[in-house]
Amino acid sequence: MQFRADVTHNLDLAQSKEWIDTNGLGGFASSTIVGLNTRRYHGLLVAATKPPVGRLVLLSKIEETLVIGGQRFDLSANRYPGTVHPRGFQYLSEFRLDPFPTFLYEVEGLQVWKTVFMVHGENTTVVEYELRRIGPHAAVDCLLELRPLIAFRDYHSTTHANDGLNPAVEEREGFVSVTPYHGLPTLYLAHEADGVEARGSWYHNFEYDIERERGLDFQEDLFNPLTLYFDLGQRSAVALIASTEVKEVKHVGALRSAETSRRTGTSQASSADNPLVQALIRAADQFIVQRGDLKTVIAGYHWFGDWGRDTMIALPGLTLTTNRPDIARNILLAFAQHADSGMLPNRFPDAGETPEYNTVDATLWFFEAVRAFAAHTSDYRFVKAHLYEVLGEIVDWHVRGTRYGIQVTDDGLLSAGQPGVQLTWMDAKVGDWVVTPRHGKPVEIQALWYNALCVLRDLAKKFGDVERAAKCDSMAAEAKAAFNNLFWNEAAGCLYDVVNTDSRDGSIRPNQILAVSLPHSMLSPERAGQVVAAVQRALLTPVGLRTLARDDPQYRPSCEGDPLSRDGAYHQGTVWPWLLGPFISAYLRIHDGDQAARQQAARWLKAFEPHFSEAGLGQVSEIFDGDPPHHPRGCIAQAWSVAELLRVAVDEVFGSRS
Repeated sequence: MQFRADVTHNLDLAQSKEWIDTNGLGGFASSTIVGLNTRRYHGLLVAATKPPVGRLVLLSKIEETLVIGGQRFDLSANRYPGTVHPRGFQYLSEFRLDPFPTFLYEVEGLQVWKTVFMVHGENTTVVEYELRRIGPHAAVDCLLELRPLIAFRDYHSTTHANDGLNPAVEEREGFVSVTPYHGLPTLYLAHEADGVEARGSWYHNFEYDIERERGLDFQEDLFNPLTLYFDLGQRSAVALIASTEVKEVKHVGALRSAETSRRTGTSQASSADNPLVQALIRAADQFIVQRGDLKTVIAGYHWFGDWGRDTMIALPGLTLTTNRPDIARNILLAFAQHADSGMLPNRFPDAGETPEYNTVDATLWFFEAVRAFAAHTSDYRFVKAHLYEVLGEIVDWHVRGTRYGIQVTDDGLLSAGQPGVQLTWMDAKVGDWVVTPRHGKPVEIQALWYNALCVLRDLAKKFGDVERAAKCDSMAAEAKAAFNNLFWNEAAGCLYDVVNTDSRDGSIRPNQILAVSLPHSMLSPERAGQVVAAVQRALLTPVGLRTLARDDPQYRPSCEGDPLSRDGAYHQGTVWPWLLGPFISAYLRIHDGDQAARQQAARWLKAFEPHFSEAGLGQVSEIFDGDPPHHPRGCIAQAWSVAELLRVAVDEVFGSRS
């Protein structure tokens, strides 16, 4: 991926393109392609201090200046009130992502190549600079000044000039370190500078445009504790390592080689020789992170942690499609160990407190993740030893009732919900305003419940558990009969979204597609075809499915503005790309074996390719506006967006199993 001067010199366009590099712990480095931070989440070292959470912006950025023949050329860019200063993007002739973020600056016949990457498994960011003389009259004497700007705060907040900061710099052979606040990590900067000036000062009034647009705190002060000086007349390459550990610059080459090899190996995980698939595989790697001794999935960057629902939906695409079964096994074990009262955690809080069990669907998606794992690996020994009894206990808890009114009713369907609590994936809530309550019997919950019963039934048969197999089979049959009786909307030719005792919600939403796409479906082929047609007609866009039909009075065409405006639109028309995975699965199911249908699915997937260079480079955004041109919104990199596109692309459209 490459952008030349026609993009890098266009500030409005360039700052809409963001790069992110991750470390497998939940930490990351990220900014725009011109180095102008537009989010409070941008930073060169955002460390996960309690992996995968406890994220702190330690090193926000580095101010870089070339001094050539006594003349100063600033390479960085910052937005301050009413201005952008410096304007280093005017020297930026190229940005690349291959595989690391790489910047090419051209000044006075000199080229400065800058590369940024994180070390996997460490809160460590490496920044390298290489000087090349390209002009016949290129200057010989050249000095590079680096001024690190530190924030040392939670990544959801901003910092401001204060007297509590300790400006002291400790200088040792090969590195300097700062510990500006008691109780926070020490930042080590490994270097081979020719000079260090340990004199600190505050830089005031940085402005972050995207936070301003989102109605959040958008101003920040950053502290510069020191300046490093490198004489590039004597050498052509220098490096700086920012880390929470003591590092040595002499190891930069080895660190780069190891990370290059790791990423190359990851990208070769699929036999599908398709540019889209390869891009999605590279994207998928960034979401797999550590939780203690086990693995989990970051739901999205920059601000999400690991969520149970997102993890279970994303697991097949991120780990099985990419031929990483050991990671899938690890994740399933991690969440199984946190099952409580028949529920999986919905969220592990950032501060590492007790998990939150406020979801009805994450637990049901766990069954589908286990089924997919067994189908891909045939590792039924692991399923029997570690997961089977957990699945059985989950069903038992749902029958007798668990948190938030989640319980099987007399008709065999699953009811859930209490006032003020959002249990499905459409979970937006602002204060006391529940945007999409969906209490009672949501359509996708019934589809997932039926699928879960069938998964457990099939496992019970395989393991010789005759009693449990018969019980699940009976329950599934009862649920299927009730579902077809209660949920079919004859007038609209599709499914109701939610059924309650005294009402049926006829809103055209995408949730019903799961009643067709999941491996075990309650619908006849005729009804399944009508559901797919209704969803395609009302909700399909080039970037996913709308969450509500455009002719609905509650439809919101865009998801922007302050938190109230955004949450009010989050599931009221906003497009979610992850839903394209279930939609294509459903579409191919009702056109079983039809080559034309598969070609159509390929066209839908390939329409995503331009998006990889649109917002989060090499990634898929969380959401898009409901109305054209479908501007990307939300997180610049979302796990289930990537995972579901990758799953359906490899398993059903382009790959060897399709």
